[in-house]
Amino acid sequence: MQNVSYKIKKRESKVVIPKNPGFGQHFTDHVFEMDYNEKEGWHNCSIKPLDTLSFHPATMFIHYGQSAFEGMKAFRTVSNEIVLFRPDRHFNRLNASSRRLCMPQIDVNFAVEVLKELVAIDKDWVPYSEEESLYIRPFIFGIDPVLGVKPSATYKFIILLSPVGAYYPEGFKPVKILVQDEYVRAIRKGLGECKTPANYAASLLATEAAKKLGYTQVLWLDAVELKYIEEVGTMNIFVTLKDEVVTPKLTGGILRGITRASVLELLKEWGINHSERLISIDEAFEAHDKNALKGIFGTGTAAVISSVGILKYKNKEIRINDMQPGELDVRLFNEITSIQRGKIPDRHGWLVPVEAKVTV
Repeated sequence: MQNVSYKIKKRESKVVIPKNPGFGQHFTDHVFEMDYNEKEGWHNCSIKPLDTLSFHPATMFIHYGQSAFEGMKAFRTVSNEIVLFRPDRHFNRLNASSRRLCMPQIDVNFAVEVLKELVAIDKDWVPYSEEESLYIRPFIFGIDPVLGVKPSATYKFIILLSPVGAYYPEGFKPVKILVQDEYVRAIRKGLGECKTPANYAASLLATEAAKKLGYTQVLWLDAVELKYIEEVGTMNIFVTLKDEVVTPKLTGGILRGITRASVLELLKEWGINHSERLISIDEAFEAHDKNALKGIFGTGTAAVISSVGILKYKNKEIRINDMQPGELDVRLFNEITSIQRGKIPDRHGWLVPVEAKVTV
């Protein structure tokens, strides 16, 4: 795959990044696209002007959901360098999702290189504000125009770029979370660890119900016993106890978060006692009652670190740290964002520089 070439067709345009761009509402001028079939493998690779897609009404991903995606970011550092944050980990996770959905793998090194090229072409779309970044959405989907439950024989891979601001309207302020015990999102050994549209579709009804009650997101419990904490709809979750930081272990029903992994690396580096284990919602509430709950925070590409200020389960609502970010939450947020912005050295090799080497 490393030897596959790609064509570049540029469109000249005047870049205007909207003030307060929100999340996923605006898009850059170009996309990367390539096709797959069983005879040629991945082929027809190109970076081209953004345009609409046209598909037959019977296209398989529409009916049977054979699709996976990723979400990562590019940042402009304090020295005006553009960098990607752990893109290889994201493309490896995309491959893991694709394997579970019977879709072809992509070459990770090739994907990183074409992403660097794409971002270099649309480099003027990378925001200068520290609160903003360039969101990157790679996705793969089956495109056979056939009605029938089976893996598609043809696929399309696209990378889309979008300048974004804060994911949550609260910004870094703690969010209100509702524990969901009426619905489940994913079951272990199912699709829970895949980044696939089905998981997000399964979360919509409960999330909308939570928002009507004034909560930002839903915290999902395990689908079998409705007992153990799993993850928030858009974040992995961490519980800071008196002498331990706990995050639910990866059981097959939880997304393998890249920010989650980064946090675990930092906790180990800082010598903070932490574990990946099953933690029940009752344990978290009991810790609060005993004054042993020091904080709860979520981790994800979109928000990085998001403190939980209020957590409601059944008829009980607890207020955490008087609705202020926890000390560890702030430290982690500052560390990760400072690495992303080039304010402190990247000791872990998480950043990949985007070099403007575009040839047309």
